[in-house]
Amino acid sequence: MSYSSVLGTTVTNTRLRSPAHVTDVSGMCAVCTADCEGPCEIGLSALRGAEALLPFAADKNQFASEKRYPLDFSHFNINGRVFGAAGLPADPYQATYPNADIASTFGRAGSTVPIKAPFILPAMAKLAWHEYFAGAALSGVPVVIGEDVIAKDPGLVMDGHTVVEAPLVARMVESFRRYRRGFGDIVLQANYDDEYHGLLEYAIGKLGVESVELKFGQAAKGIQGMGRVPKLEDALRFKKLGWLVLPDPTDPAVAEACARGVGPVFEKIGKLPMWTPEHLIRRVAVLRGLGARRVCFKTGPFDPRDLATILETASEAGVDLVTLDGAGGGTGHSPVKMMNEWGIPTVSLECIVHRIMSRLARDRKPLPAIAMAGGFATEDQVYKGLALGAPHVGLIALGRASMAAAMVGRQVGEALKNGTVPKDYARFGSTREELFADLRLLRADYGDETSTIPTGAVGVYSYLNRVSDGLRMLMALNRKFALRHIERQDIVPLTEAAAKASGLATYEELLDAAW
Repeated sequence: MSYSSVLGTTVTNTRLRSPAHVTDVSGMCAVCTADCEGPCEIGLSALRGAEALLPFAADKNQFASEKRYPLDFSHFNINGRVFGAAGLPADPYQATYPNADIASTFGRAGSTVPIKAPFILPAMAKLAWHEYFAGAALSGVPVVIGEDVIAKDPGLVMDGHTVVEAPLVARMVESFRRYRRGFGDIVLQANYDDEYHGLLEYAIGKLGVESVELKFGQAAKGIQGMGRVPKLEDALRFKKLGWLVLPDPTDPAVAEACARGVGPVFEKIGKLPMWTPEHLIRRVAVLRGLGARRVCFKTGPFDPRDLATILETASEAGVDLVTLDGAGGGTGHSPVKMMNEWGIPTVSLECIVHRIMSRLARDRKPLPAIAMAGGFATEDQVYKGLALGAPHVGLIALGRASMAAAMVGRQVGEALKNGTVPKDYARFGSTREELFADLRLLRADYGDETSTIPTGAVGVYSYLNRVSDGLRMLMALNRKFALRHIERQDIVPLTEAAAKASGLATYEELLDAAW
């Protein structure tokens, strides 16, 4: 049995000719016939070359790994208790799931903002971004603007290679602020190129952004971002503004070959971060001096030794939040095989992070808050993520799922404007109020403005409301009525692999310890 996906997937818009007969070790059809036109990845590569490395239509799709990892959160079940109550009096009229407290804070002491639920919406900067950011504000949780936005901004103004005006970033910030009611914040992420262009200085100084995030690699992955640039004039513009463009469009020989259709296509390639712990510590201090009230790190499932260095650096620098993204989650534009075959799966990553944080705690080091990302979508996964990392993991990132809710809400709203109702939802009614059940909840805070809230944002709000209520139910199942009482013993490993990775007791071991 192979854990890897076959060489036919909607991620690359490919398929196998005979999917029922696959060679596991290669992912190819067991028989390649002489008359096959090659709808698989090999065939796509035969026509498109290196272009076949990347997902299909990345500007209007989002993607996630198809690898079936040998360990994930399905290898744990949520425990349940019968006696007592933690966080509320043992009174059946008070200790009930709607009263479970899932409120938390974002940021260090002295710069905290309240949040309504232990979620963060991780970096996005495409698709239904307006609804994604607005929905986070409606829900009272932090949300992150993704990297490299300025490269997509037609209104970008630079002084040399330094940002002077970035209207697209400004609109993204305003998408959140318009609906914010005192909870959460919008965080601006910067990769190595964004740092070179002074994006955070601009955003803090001109837009009043208070929360920023430094990231370690493209899409939190250890690889360079890349994007094809078909036109010579665009390649020259990016080169002039300070991006790395290969081949060099200013080379006359390259330009002449391009005009003849000879040679490689131009690519704008993201620079690999060449930070050191010392540089990062200084940079965090500089950002705070500029006015950033919250400084965060975003990283992926790198070598455990690098993860230890990142968390130790975050501790020394006084970083507010470190988000760690496990293999198996989503990506914006990473190569498909890197998405499937690189990095530590989320469960294993969280176990490693727990060990590192516990060591820092034993050494009495300051502890940054931790958020876990990488394939979380529903309340059971959120609860397991909080429990596995307790007491160090306080937030769970809900990225692809929140964006999916935004896009569904937008599509249904567009259908209503056109006088139609998607047939799968017609059973609920035919108006905005009938279809979006949680609009009644929003009216308490937004009054008449509720009618102008984008339906995609309502979709995000409603989805996060479902996860929030589901989380409360699971907390009540364990007699835990506040987040601080969630602990590792609230989940139980079902497999030997899960027990070994987590160090948690199985059901049999729990009984042996009690008797």
